[in-house]
Amino acid sequence: MPHADTLDVVHHDDTRTRFTDVRYQLHRDGIRIWSAEGGEQLVTDVLMTQAYRQRTATD
Repeated sequence: MPHADTLDVVHHDDTRTRFTDVRYQLHRDGIRIWSAEGGEQLVTDVLMTQAYRQRTATD
């Protein structure tokens, strides 16, 4: 599962939502996002995503 230091989600109405330090999984019906605190969120109104990784990955 990919990890992003910053994940930007652009919605169909051109608004943006920014998430930090998350893991995510893209689906046909949207994107599922897990935060470092253990929270989970499903976003279905997705036009585009941009994920940024600022550090090297660790297992």
